[in-house]
Amino acid sequence: MVAMDVDKLLAKAGDHLSAHRAFGTAYEKDGVLIIPVALVAGGGGGGTARPGHGEPAGDPEGRTETGGGFGALVLPAGAYVVKGDQVRWVPAVDTTIVVLASLTLVRMVARTWARSRRHHTRTPAR
Repeated sequence: MVAMDVDKLLAKAGDHLSAHRAFGTAYEKDGVLIIPVALVAGGGGGGTARPGHGEPAGDPEGRTETGGGFGALVLPAGAYVVKGDQVRWVPAVDTTIVVLASLTLVRMVARTWARSRRHHTRTPAR
């Protein structure tokens, strides 16, 4: 039963991280073929444990607990635009990611500046 659960988890992970997630359904408009592309990332894990393991009495029935999980992130990256013999890449600009990255950078710079100010204003110990 444990192997079956792990097999199901791995099969679902494979489905979520397949090329079908990275490349969307191509469509044509006004003689131009558009192929959407996404950035796909994911991870998962699983494990087993015996309840009460390590305690003096242990688990008298010898039961084993199992568990696992998986998470995935899919973000739009852009699209390939095919017109005749020409193929060009058109990046998708996700303003949320740009704003969050900018705020993170500002926070890191402010924290570094504050630490350096604290370090320079300290008086040496005697």
